[in-house]
Amino acid sequence: MRLNRSGLHFLLVTVVASLCVLGTQEGQSALTSVQDLIVDDVILPTKGTLDERPFFTSRRHPAIGYDRPSTDVVGELARKVEAGTVRLVHQGKSGYLLSILEALRVPTESQAVIFSKTSLQSHYISPSNPRALFFSDEVTIGFIPNAPLLEISALDPQLGLIFYAIENRQSERPEIARGDSCLSCHESRNTLDVPGMLIRSIGVGDGGQTMPQLGNYISDHRSPFEERWGGWFITGKTGSARHMGNMMIAASATSDHASRSSKPMASLEGRFDLASYPSRFSDVGSVMVLNHQARMTNLLVRVGWETRVALDRREKNPQEKEIAERLIAADSSELVDYMLFVDEAPLPGGFESTSGFKEKFFTLGPQDSRGRSLRQLDLKKRLFLYPCSYMIYSRAFDELPAATKEAVYARLWSVLSGKEKAGKYSKLSSADRAAIVSILLETKPDLPAYYKPLDR
Repeated sequence: MRLNRSGLHFLLVTVVASLCVLGTQEGQSALTSVQDLIVDDVILPTKGTLDERPFFTSRRHPAIGYDRPSTDVVGELARKVEAGTVRLVHQGKSGYLLSILEALRVPTESQAVIFSKTSLQSHYISPSNPRALFFSDEVTIGFIPNAPLLEISALDPQLGLIFYAIENRQSERPEIARGDSCLSCHESRNTLDVPGMLIRSIGVGDGGQTMPQLGNYISDHRSPFEERWGGWFITGKTGSARHMGNMMIAASATSDHASRSSKPMASLEGRFDLASYPSRFSDVGSVMVLNHQARMTNLLVRVGWETRVALDRREKNPQEKEIAERLIAADSSELVDYMLFVDEAPLPGGFESTSGFKEKFFTLGPQDSRGRSLRQLDLKKRLFLYPCSYMIYSRAFDELPAATKEAVYARLWSVLSGKEKAGKYSKLSSADRAAIVSILLETKPDLPAYYKPLDR
């Protein structure tokens, strides 16, 4: 039976309602409705990092307007499907997945597979029927065989992360519907208090049930490897790293049993029926890039939102000009540190991507005249060969408020040029700095004029 838009929204609300208690128990508390109503009584913070202090207003603040129409690529696709100018094709057990991936230009090589029951549709997930994520810079798609919905999120350059779903059963004209049900988990301290990405690592039982007493973490490129990938399948080589990937724990296990190192996997063959999945891998390179991108996405949204609210306050209250400028500078500094992988956990031994993701990701460019790209994976000592986030090319970065972009570019140049002498930047070698600047000079047209080539 076909669901109309209101029916699909009802299904989303119904599914998520059963998860709210679990989400709260595991630390994913949503912002309260009271906070959503307080949009004008804003006090700009004067201390604390983005992780230390909550977002000081809500997504309903007039300077943000999260509920207004979006301009993201999924919203644009939804309008084209509704108008009949794009036709989605339902294909066997995977439903609309392949058609959606093609329409949104999301590579199948990005597949990352999760067997923990940590999704909107968690009761469909198990080690024998895991959830697959596919991603690009702007889109993440969640697919579970036999589940009623494809879950989709898109990064809108102004509004932040927007959530959608499409009923994954054949329909004459399927509908991609926007909804806020996912915000029960995807707007919390774990996402920097903005609608954001959430990459979890958790102890998991042999049926996919979560066992947070045996580990419960949020993952990004700073995370120790022993805290990563609980509930995820990991294929490829991971050097000497001890991590939580590929492990299913018996209900009677103690923390000592749970700390054993997982075994490497060449592919997913033999683990479950692969007929519905477009890839037989859950590549370590893909998962690590997704780990990085999750927090980078959340930082872009949070920093952009804080700037817009701060500028609104400055316009209405000129006496707050200095506070607003200090806030923008502090936020931009944190963003730059993450962009430059200042606190990246070093790789313990050489890793190897074996699914084709490494090669595919590189082709997404841009590249300079020497064939270098910020999308080149290293996987020997660190994630990227040139440690500067490829998300600098995203629409979310390009459409940051001008005040933020100016502050980010100034801070980035201060660090790369060596003017900033703080010890935490010593891991950036002179060769790293020179290469990053050289690549940016050729591939980032809006780079300020004060950027100049550096000597190695």
